[in-house]
Order: sequence, then C-alpha cells, then structure tokens
Amino acid sequence: MESYLWIMWAAAGVLLIIAEIFTLGFVLFWFGIGAMAAALAAYLGLGLVGQFIVFAGVSILFTILSRTIFDDYYPHNDEDHSTGIENLPGRVGTVTTESKGALNAARVKVFGSSWKAFPADEVSTFDEGEKVEVVRVEGSSIWVKKASKELPGWRDEEEVG
Repeated sequence: MESYLWIMWAAAGVLLIIAEIFTLGFVLFWFGIGAMAAALAAYLGLGLVGQFIVFAGVSILFTILSRTIFDDYYPHNDEDHSTGIENLPGRVGTVTTESKGALNAARVKVFGSSWKAFPADEVSTFDEGEKVEVVRVEGSSIWVKKASKELPGWRDEEEVG
C-alpha cells in the first residue's frame, strides 16, 4: 500500500490544482503543488510523516511567498480607489437637455452616461451644451453647478468656423 501512496498524493495534487479554477483565493494551487511534492517524497521512499511534513512545508511556504510577491498588485485600503458613482463629484459634464420644470431638472452627460441633474443652488438654470460640475450624487440623480474652472481643449464659438 505504501508503495502506491505517491499515486494518491499525485491525484490529490491534481484535484487541488483543478479545484483552484473554481475558487477566488489562489490558495488551493499551492496545496496542490505541496501534494505533488509529497508524491515525489513518497515515490523516493520517505515515510508517511515525512510526506506530510513535505506537503505542509511546501504548501505553507508557497502560500506565504505568493502573498508577499502579489502584495504589490493588490489594492491597499489606504489608497483611494474610487470607481463609478463615487468618482463623479468634481467631474465636469455637458448639459444635453436644458432645465425644465419647477425644480430646474436637466439631463447631463458625464463619462458617457446620462444623468437627471438638479442645480446645487436650487435656482440656477442650465442651457443645452453648457459645461457643469457635479457637486453630489443622490440615488440616480446628480446635483450640479456651472463649471467654474477652465477646461483644457475647449474652444470658444468664435474660434470655430
């Protein structure tokens, strides 16, 4: 039985490596490599305790090494990685439909998405084509103000033509 133990370790290694495809943690792969190392140890005649030590040692070593190597590629909590709606405040958009109704609602395109927009000061109106800056986001609506900063690359009407 012990002479065929290496086959069981190898099979366990293959199963663990295949199982890694279906998980997110990238840990089973290293345990699969550890099982393959234990299979090699069993094939070379090392006892069951030695095989387990090889399995545990290789698995733990590779797991620790991969965490330190991949640490540079994982985002850290102290950095700002805002995406989607969190990234909208401060961005400049273009009014696509002028202000209408009692709340002066307009449609504004920001990053290719069209948003229902309200004036941040509650009294301003916006004309089609005007540049506005997003002040805040609430639900599926944004509150905007007229863009106060100079936009690089935009030309005046007199320059066009």
